Amino acid sequence: MLYDFGGVFTVSPFTFVREGGAQLGLDREVVMELCFGPYHEDTDHPWHRLERGEATFADTRAALVSLAREAGHEVDPLAVLMETAARSEDPQREAVIERALAIRRRRPDVRTGLVTNNIAEFGSTWRTMAPVDELFEVIVDSCVAGVRKPNPAIFELALDALEVTAESTVFLDDHPANVAAAERLGMRGIVVGADRLAAFDELDALRSSSSPDMP
Repeated sequence: MLYDFGGVFTVSPFTFVREGGAQLGLDREVVMELCFGPYHEDTDHPWHRLERGEATFADTRAALVSLAREAGHEVDPLAVLMETAARSEDPQREAVIERALAIRRRRPDVRTGLVTNNIAEFGSTWRTMAPVDELFEVIVDSCVAGVRKPNPAIFELALDALEVTAESTVFLDDHPANVAAAERLGMRGIVVGADRLAAFDELDALRSSSSPDMP
């Protein structure tokens, strides 16, 4: 089993940016692009460089404000993300954690890992939001590994560390491009939507209809 973190164990950061942008009167997809760039690719966009550990949070913030201004928007995309997240609640978090822990209790032989696009400055924060040591045997963090989803290399790092094959692995993520990248390697993928528990229902259904090796 491989999981994303934000968007699976927390509300998706994409939701925060879209909602925050809408509150400012911005088109939801415009503010997504201003903050995250072409997220379905791995490029030299400031956010992508931040997730690969190639830039600091402060430098990235300045670069995003500059890019937004060039596009005709006086907005700080990272402020939109952080301020909306700070005001939000997550009623599903504990239930999602329990579903993932139940898989580990039910099938202790199943290897579990995390493949997360993350930033160094948030490292001490996101790890307090779930019992990561109980949930994951291996953590591949983009800002440490120097590679980010959807680059296939980040998935290969996780598979190698867990000593499992792509064909025996299921991957849950809230961005369709990341799931598609995992599927191209041979994994079975589940796109996690706003109702994150529904993804675990889909995982249960997949397990019931597949081989006994499924988690």
